[in-house]
This record gives sequence, structure tokens and C-alpha cells, in this order.
Amino acid sequence: MTSLRSRSSMVWFLVLTVRVTEAIVKPKLIGHEAACESHDNTVILRSSKTFTAAGPEPGDMTEAFTVPTLDGEFSYQPGALGGPLIVHAFTNKSGALECLWSSESSLTSLVQDLPDSTHVLFLSLDDSAVSDALWMRDQLQRVAMHSKKEVLLRLHFCPVPVFALGNWIPLVLYYWTATSRLAQAVFTSEGWNMPIIIKRVDARYDWLMTRWSQKSYELMDVGDGCDPYPSVSGAVAWVSEGNCSFFTKVQNMASSNASGVLVYALPGNPLQDMNCVEDECNTTLSIPASMVHLEPSVAQALQSGQLVYASFQSTPSPKYFFGIDQEGILAEMGGFLYPSFSFVNWQAQWFDFYADLQTKLQHPAKVVPVFDKVLMQGETGAVATVNMPSGLLDFNVLELDASLSCPGKRDLSCAHWDHTVQLFICCDHLSPYCNTELGRWITAFRRGIGRWLTDVSPLLPLLDSNRCTLTMKTVPWAMPWIVSLNLRFSIGNQTGNITGGDEELRPFRVMSLYSGGTFDKNYNKRYQPIKFHIPASVKKVELYAVITAHGSDDHRCGEFCITSHHFLFNSVFNNTLVFDTAGTPLGCTTQVKHGAVPNEHGTWLYGRGGWCDGLQVDPWRTDVTKQLDMNASSPSNTVEYFGLFEGHDPNPSKDPGYIIMSSFLVFYK
Repeated sequence: MTSLRSRSSMVWFLVLTVRVTEAIVKPKLIGHEAACESHDNTVILRSSKTFTAAGPEPGDMTEAFTVPTLDGEFSYQPGALGGPLIVHAFTNKSGALECLWSSESSLTSLVQDLPDSTHVLFLSLDDSAVSDALWMRDQLQRVAMHSKKEVLLRLHFCPVPVFALGNWIPLVLYYWTATSRLAQAVFTSEGWNMPIIIKRVDARYDWLMTRWSQKSYELMDVGDGCDPYPSVSGAVAWVSEGNCSFFTKVQNMASSNASGVLVYALPGNPLQDMNCVEDECNTTLSIPASMVHLEPSVAQALQSGQLVYASFQSTPSPKYFFGIDQEGILAEMGGFLYPSFSFVNWQAQWFDFYADLQTKLQHPAKVVPVFDKVLMQGETGAVATVNMPSGLLDFNVLELDASLSCPGKRDLSCAHWDHTVQLFICCDHLSPYCNTELGRWITAFRRGIGRWLTDVSPLLPLLDSNRCTLTMKTVPWAMPWIVSLNLRFSIGNQTGNITGGDEELRPFRVMSLYSGGTFDKNYNKRYQPIKFHIPASVKKVELYAVITAHGSDDHRCGEFCITSHHFLFNSVFNNTLVFDTAGTPLGCTTQVKHGAVPNEHGTWLYGRGGWCDGLQVDPWRTDVTKQLDMNASSPSNTVEYFGLFEGHDPNPSKDPGYIIMSSFLVFYK
């Protein structure tokens, strides 16, 4: 890393006179900085028109604008970039942003992984916008020189502070502030005329779930925290960084009866992401922890034996990020669970996914509307009876175009928890297949941008009537969602891993197989082999299953454990589906390109047992034709199913998980 220096500033509040100290690690700026700072920043910035006083909302079409940059100017016209635009507003008052900008892994992720379609506009919320813009550009140029220089052409650095832009951008940053907070530590001591307030970064949530309470704690200096202390007696431990991991410091202080830990950065060092590493992440710690800059007054008071008290607050702040999609529609960026530009990349990937989805939806199809922004809540869910298209037998492709949005325009109005959403269909109330599952999705944590196109063509035989009733619902206690659904019928080859050549096949019959249940020692005892025969004129037989694992037993099974699901045909051919990414730290981030909603306000990153938050559950489809006796005269075929945990029957001692499964044999001709 280049040579760095700390910058401090003092802010005086009019209502309450307090001293606020801030520090951020920045490179030394010479020559060009002074020249830029002498420029007249009262620039007239152009915008096509002004939003209403209420301000723009997510989902609104944005307006054109032009802003000066360090390299000239950046002009934006909705839809003209050919890709999305991410807008980032930096402030020196945020510890999280300091981490984001001083972390090499964070900077490298932006340079290496930003989608080629995406531009980023960097702004500053402070009156130090010129030096901020130069510093941000220097940080990214330095990293890009070693990997991907061409990305710099899509990064734009504005030296004018947000409050002086003269266009609509400040409206978004200041109007969308409901969830934006500056995390701060407040220090007081007898004899001080005012409290000292400094920015803080809280330890990563995945191993430290406890948050600071709204009270004042005594502060106790315990050195570097790398060894247990005799007793911290309910105080907050004041420890220096270095000599051991953050995890070790917090673990030692927890064993020393501390109420929490404040790790201070050594002089000249930036704040860091206090995260666990490898096996450390398997241990849950019971006390909160944060990192702050070393405040000399605090250190001196502790050294002299003076009592110092610490409390913790969050101050509302303007937004730091928002997005504009390829068409020019404003969008929120969700929550950044830790300080990394990876969250910018994931949102940009989703913008690309959504643009591709819009292209797919232009392909010719017979569209049957089912739900159009209908409330889904309670026992009933959303229900509609629709007419099926004439000539249904002419189609061999059925896709579900589904979306989940929130009661309000902001993510703040979205449901807080993830739940399974299922779509059931009934076209003949006398049929054994009435209320069979047609599709499955998982809701996102407090984000309402999900839209997915799911191919369920093998289940076309379920739609065997002129009118069908469709029901979409989740658990009755879930917060409401707004659902939209279209059925898309078309003609095409059943391609992928299930057929070859150009022959168009159509499913004409399905046979129900196995469902799931409680994943305990009796799970596999519930299922017996099924004998079946092949109908006449069949050209292909396909195994079709939708399987997801949920819950958490004493082995963290089944949401986060690796389970395998086996369909054995004729006692010889084992077809196996393994959820091998379950429990991996970033398993579901790899699915953003396929429609997983990014930057949710919860543990969306982890791999799951066959699903991800904010994503459709794709059917598992396997051609089993060659595994069967195709003689139609007798039921000479058998299929067996069993599910395993780490290669064995599940055997939890408490709180067993459960499997949600619908499985079929599908016959084509």
C-alpha cells in the first residue's frame, strides 16, 4: 500500500456542543490537489428537469444529468450507457466506508469483478470533495495497475460535494435515509467539558451476534487482549490491535467477564473489518465488539487512572449508494453486511440478469395472466382461476414468469424473514393431482426486486382442463408480499441435459413419486419402492424433482448441511442430487447472476440445501429412459428414494430439519 496519513477534523454541533474527532487513512496529496482545490466549485450543473418536492422513489425513471469529473465531465442519459450506473457517495464520517476504501480485498474486488456493463460515479458528501475524489481515484488506479486497467474508463470521480451538485442526486441520497446510520462511540469522563464522539465499525455479525445496549459502560485498558485478563468486571475492554486475531481478543475478553470490546487502531492504521477466519467462525461469541481510532484523550485519561465511560449510538446519515438500471430506473442497493465493494458488484450482476430477463420475455409466447400485483398473505394466499389457451396440446414449453415485490416502494416495507413460497394448481377437482405444486420460490430478506422465469414444461400434463385454479402462498404468519405471475406457453425443443437432436417432444403424462418430511432417523423408513410400467408410444422418460432442505438440528442440518437425494431405478441406476454448497460462506452469491436477490438484510450469502434466499427453486431434471425396461406390457420397473446426511441416514438428537419435495416421472412422446 502507498504511504498513508491520517486526517482529522472537528465538527461543532449547534444544538449540543460536543467534540467529534474523525480519522481516515488517506494518501498524501501533492501538487494537483492544491490546483484542484483552487478551482471555483460553484459550477452550474445541468439536469433535464426537477423531481417533485417529495423526491424520487425506487422504480421511478431517472433524469439526465451532467457532473464535472477529475478527467472532464460525465453526462448521463437514461438508457444510453448500455448498462447500469452505480452512484457512491463517500463521507469521512463513516467507519464502514473507511474500511471499504482501505481494504485491499475490497478495492481489488471492484477492479476485478465489476461487470463490464457497469459504470460507477464516485461522489463525496463532505466539503473535502476535491481531496476525496483524488484519493478515491488514486486508490483504484493503484490496484488497477496490477490487474485490470480498462475498468478505469468506467469509473468517474466528481470533485464537487453532493450538496453543491445542483441536480436531483442529493434528493435521492438525503431522501432515502431511513436505514443509513453513522455508527459512533461516545466517551465521557469527569472534568471533560464535552463528550468525545468517534466513528466505529462493529465486528462482523456472523460470529458476533450481540449488539451494544443503550447504556454507558466503564472503559478498562487491558493491553492487547491477546491473553485472558484477571477480570474486566463487566466493563468494556479497551485493547490495541495486533499480536493476535480479533477473534482471540474478543474470546479472551468474554472469558474475563467483559461486557464488550473496543479495539483501537494503531496510529496511522485504518479501521478494519473485524471478521472471523476459518474455524473461528464456528464459535459464537456472546459480547459485542467494535473497532475505533485511537483517541489520545481517552488513552491519556485511562493511563492516569481516570474513569472513562463509553456508550454507543447511531446517527442518521445520507445514503452512500444507489443504482440506476440499464433502462434508467432508480433502484436501492440493499444492505452491505460488511465493508466490501463485492456488494456493488453483486447488485451490478443482478442488473445484468434483469436486463437479460427482459430480453427473454420478448420471445414469442402465449401469455396467460394469473396475478397482477396481488396481495399474498395469510392462510389463503393469492388465488385466481384462469382460462387455459386453446390448442394447449400444441405447446411443449411452460414457463412461470413470477415476481415478488413489497407493499411500499422502499425495501423498508418488505418482509423481514425468508419463507418458502409455493404455487399450486388444480384443473380438475376430481384428479389426484389437484393442488399439485407447480413452482417454488424463496422470499428475500427485506428486498422486493425479485423476478424469475422458471421452466416447468414437464408438468404441462397437469393443465388438462379449460380452466385452472392457481394458488400462491407461504406460511400464514409471514408479512405480506405483492405477487405477479404469468404463465408463458410456447413451442421449442426440450433441450439442455435431457434430450438431443431437433425432435420436438411433449410431456403427456406424469406419475407422482415421493414427497419429503421430517429429516430424522425415520425419514427413509417412510418410503417404499414403487413399481410402474411404461405407457405405449413413449419416447422418453424423465425424473423431475423439486427438493429443498430446511431447519437446523444439532448438526446444523438441513438448511446448512450437505444432504444427498437418491432415486434408484431397477436397483441398479442411482441418480443423485447433492447439495454440496450448503453452508459455504458465499454459496448463494454465485447465484446472483441467475436471479438471486443480492444485498439482502440477512444471511443471504450462505449456500443452502437446494435453495437461496430471493431465488426460484429450479427443478432437477434427469433423463432416465435408458435405465428402464421400455416394454409397455408389464410393470417391470421400480424406483426407490432415500435421503442421506454425509452419506448416512439422518439421526439428529434434537430439532430435526425437514425436506420439502415434489417428484414425478414424466412421459414424453
